[in-house]
Amino acid sequence: MDEQDDEDVVPVFFLSDSTGISAETMGNALLIQFPDTRFERTLIPFIHTVEDAREVVEQLDEAMDGPVTPLVFTTAADDRVRQELLKTRAPIIDFFEMHMSKVEAVLGRSGIRQAARLHGVGDIKRYNNRMAAVEFTIEHDDGQSLRALEKSDVILLAPSRCGKTPTSMYLALQHGLFVANYPLVDEDLEADSLPEPVAPYLARCFGLTTTVDRLSRVRNERRPGSRYASPEQCRWELRRAAELFAAHRVPVIDSSAKSVEEISALILQTLKHDARTRRRAHEGKPT
Repeated sequence: MDEQDDEDVVPVFFLSDSTGISAETMGNALLIQFPDTRFERTLIPFIHTVEDAREVVEQLDEAMDGPVTPLVFTTAADDRVRQELLKTRAPIIDFFEMHMSKVEAVLGRSGIRQAARLHGVGDIKRYNNRMAAVEFTIEHDDGQSLRALEKSDVILLAPSRCGKTPTSMYLALQHGLFVANYPLVDEDLEADSLPEPVAPYLARCFGLTTTVDRLSRVRNERRPGSRYASPEQCRWELRRAAELFAAHRVPVIDSSAKSVEEISALILQTLKHDARTRRRAHEGKPT
């Protein structure tokens, strides 16, 4: 990277007295609106003390002396830490204070403003449920286990390397869903029926697909020059999978241009719609 390139890059800092996940998520939701801008991202989590905050302020002030003004996002909940961070010369987008003050005003009471409550253990029951979901999902990754499929909330079907595993793990870790993913191999794709192990759970099935070029490229990284990675094989698998999904009315999501967050949101939306439809039908209301 030459000097001119360096001057085009905007330094971005995500600060937190916890994991920094919230600061990154909300900050990146804003940064993605500037696709032509290059960012150099730095995460600084677990700023627990005023002394920690002072060291961060030194780092931010040093960045302010660079060629490009940095962007700083923070979700620090501890008032002492946050006030120290605000002493920097760098501009700070303070998500916590920005939203917390509004929530306090609506509720008419003050929050406890403690760190590590969003991504800490917090609600023990909810935490344990999420961990159970992760264990289930790991056990049922890529068809490794067919045990207790009746406990699954979601079953992902797709040819190999279409994004089943990352989507499964995100749904388990972030939403506490029990997810199984089942790879459609040649034997499954040559049949007209859904694979026998998942057929009884059609209502929980979602299909993933992608483009031939993307699938071939991803597979070539794993098995260069193989039949498995050839465009012809990828085209056949995707075509047969699409025909299988259509024949059994399995909802399909194209993973080629969607993040796991977007794919998961579509799955959750479908699950909620289906649950609402079943409830209204049970109540004798029009759907």
